[in-house]
Amino acid sequence: MALKIRLSRAGSKKRPVYRVVIADSRSPRDGRFIEKVGLYNPLLQKDNKDRIQLNLESIKEWISKGAKPTDKVARFLGEAGVIPIPAQGNNPKKAQPKKKAQERLAAAEEAKNQPTPEAPAEETPAEEAPAAEAKTDEAPAEETPAEETPAKETPTEETPAEETPAEEPPAEETPAEEAPAEEEKKD
Repeated sequence: MALKIRLSRAGSKKRPVYRVVIADSRSPRDGRFIEKVGLYNPLLQKDNKDRIQLNLESIKEWISKGAKPTDKVARFLGEAGVIPIPAQGNNPKKAQPKKKAQERLAAAEEAKNQPTPEAPAEETPAEEAPAAEAKTDEAPAEETPAEETPAKETPTEETPAEETPAEEPPAEETPAEEAPAEEEKKD
């Protein structure tokens, strides 16, 4: 049987309190334990004396029997002077991107390297674009007066008599443009 000195969660939802317990390593985290040897309340300030409460005599006895503390409990015991302070674990691989992220980075680098051969291909659509713009410029020019006419007629009907003289000159141009359109319809 492998004994562990570990934390067992207690307390309510979003208000954790941990018991420092001696337990079999195969038992669940919050399950059966042999002895409770301390208490840890992470919600208290770090300088508060009640944050970590340990029964040091009992812990020393269990360590002599072969109990191994977990990393977190080992830090507590190191600060209490029961065992030497453990070295902080340094895991440089932890910060490295995982497999899928590395694939995305590789794909992004390939995409950055490919635009130089595609530059001539991008110029060809750019040359065609002005021709397309010229066509689109002609079409809106024809449609623009037709769109403006209802917009000018609507305010004329709704506007008071004072504003009507200011808008009459554009209104006179509009019927002149509409007249050829009406003649085309008659033909």
